[in-house]
Amino acid sequence: MIPVRRKILFIINPKAGTRKKDRIEGDIRKFIDSSLYDAETVYTERAGHGTELAKEAAQNGYFAAVAVGGDGTVNEVATGLIGSGTALGIVPCGSGDGLALHIGMSRTPARAVRCINGAKVVTIDCATVNGHPFFCTCGVGFDALVSLQFTQSGKRGVVTYIEEALRNWVNYSPVTYGLETDDGTVLEEKAMLITCGNASQWGNEAKIAPHASLTDGLIDVTIVEPFNALQAGPLAANLMSGTLHWSPLTKIFRCRSLVIRRPQEGPVHFDGDPTVMGTEIAVKIVPAALKILVPARKNKI
Repeated sequence: MIPVRRKILFIINPKAGTRKKDRIEGDIRKFIDSSLYDAETVYTERAGHGTELAKEAAQNGYFAAVAVGGDGTVNEVATGLIGSGTALGIVPCGSGDGLALHIGMSRTPARAVRCINGAKVVTIDCATVNGHPFFCTCGVGFDALVSLQFTQSGKRGVVTYIEEALRNWVNYSPVTYGLETDDGTVLEEKAMLITCGNASQWGNEAKIAPHASLTDGLIDVTIVEPFNALQAGPLAANLMSGTLHWSPLTKIFRCRSLVIRRPQEGPVHFDGDPTVMGTEIAVKIVPAALKILVPARKNKI
């Protein structure tokens, strides 16, 4: 009996990252296993288009919809697949690629496509921030401000992000936040930033929630206290080595839901994309919400 090929849709964001997308489309055609998959490609044309295309793929019974882009593209495509039988795939080509790196996907498109050929399907959690789905991280504070400035600069890449971080560092004032968890715990913390992690990292292997799991039904909350220039280096080393929980400048805990209160409205980022929200930010976990393609070698995500 000839096996039935499964339909798979590659949703390509032509504006994500810095790589040429025509070359990536060539990699898809060359390296996807045509004995397994009937592959199609489509390009997004506007904000939110990835969600529309993913919903259509799910409604039409596609095995998978693959986000070809950065964290924002992944967020759009994954949002369209929540609760469906269609799996999310990722060919990362963005500035951070947080979720892709967490699950072990290569940032080389050809390798990522080959990985999809042998990938396994796993069901993961997602989360929401004031009703907006996110799959990797969301947060408030200094990193959210930098994310907003980075987006407004109109430039891409890690170098631009670092430039914005250094520029904003000079005048940034930590904020005192009120936090309330689902078990009734109430905290007041003066912080540089607060990150809620469904996955472990912002991107580029910067592990802001080093022990976060996509399948445990919990949010990992990381509070980074105010720090000076001398403390910045060791803190960055902890961030990049996955040992942020060792730093005396951080507090990390887990919960199912969290309300963050702050004195005034300001930026919030989720999956790398910034927006402006009010004084109350509600974060909730949504267990077992999404199917995702992960490398066959990964035993734990």
